[in-house]
Amino acid sequence: MHKDLPPYFHITTKARLEKSINSLLGIVEGICADAKINPTEIGFLRSWVGEHLAVAGKHPFNELVPVVMRALEDGVLSAEEQQDIVWLCERLRSNSYFDLITADMQRLHALVGAIAADGEVTEEELRGLSSWLAEHDHLKTCWPYDEIDSLVTKVLSDGRIDDEEHRLIQGFFAEFVALYDDRTIASPLVAENALLTGLCAVCPEISFSDSTFCFSGESSKHSRSELSGLVQGLGGKVVSGVSGKLNYLVIGADGNPCWAYACYGRKVEKAVELRKQGKRIVLVHEHDFHDAVADARTGLDGTY
Repeated sequence: MHKDLPPYFHITTKARLEKSINSLLGIVEGICADAKINPTEIGFLRSWVGEHLAVAGKHPFNELVPVVMRALEDGVLSAEEQQDIVWLCERLRSNSYFDLITADMQRLHALVGAIAADGEVTEEELRGLSSWLAEHDHLKTCWPYDEIDSLVTKVLSDGRIDDEEHRLIQGFFAEFVALYDDRTIASPLVAENALLTGLCAVCPEISFSDSTFCFSGESSKHSRSELSGLVQGLGGKVVSGVSGKLNYLVIGADGNPCWAYACYGRKVEKAVELRKQGKRIVLVHEHDFHDAVADARTGLDGTY
């Protein structure tokens, strides 16, 4: 990986997570193959840590990176330290970890359904839900975490729930009232002829290198070709349509201030349905996109 790219490296899929963990396993096994460890080999392990510092606070790397860093403190990788790293990698690579994500998603679906079941959503309930979301941010990019997180954040921003906001919340949350089993994962509900009320992801982590972007809506700041140039200049790819291979759908700022999906048309609606099918497409508001571009450019200039 290029020396300027690690700050923007982000694990967003099972495949990337497995690749990262498998790389660590290979490094550890290679270092210990001859039962001798030299400074160059330790440096190789340190390089893995360096590539993951940007996500060291995110689950599951908040468990893995500290274990590796502690093992490196004395510049020696003991047999016990090697076993600790391998054991944790195997746990994180196993189906049990991904089963945990599924279980937490089922909990979220049930939690939201319970809040909406009595037909009234209170500020106290939303604040409790917001705290739960913050404690389970390893679910980011899994539908409907981003949609719920964004909707709750926006409604709570002024400290009150008006009638329109209550209608939107109740309408979205009501989709989950009757779904308390594995159907919430296997066959997520797709609303017919209804306003899609989820919003763009809150403070999304955006990685440009090798990622695929699509744009929807209007921008007062840049033309579509200029937006494409920004992505391509940072190592990303721009496509014209939404598919399961898309990483980010950037939504123009010149739209309905409520950011209701209906005002952005087919691309956003398709992205939402793909997310419901388990595709990790991140919906990004243009303002957050430009912030990410500025941060990435700063890093590439060497002043990050």
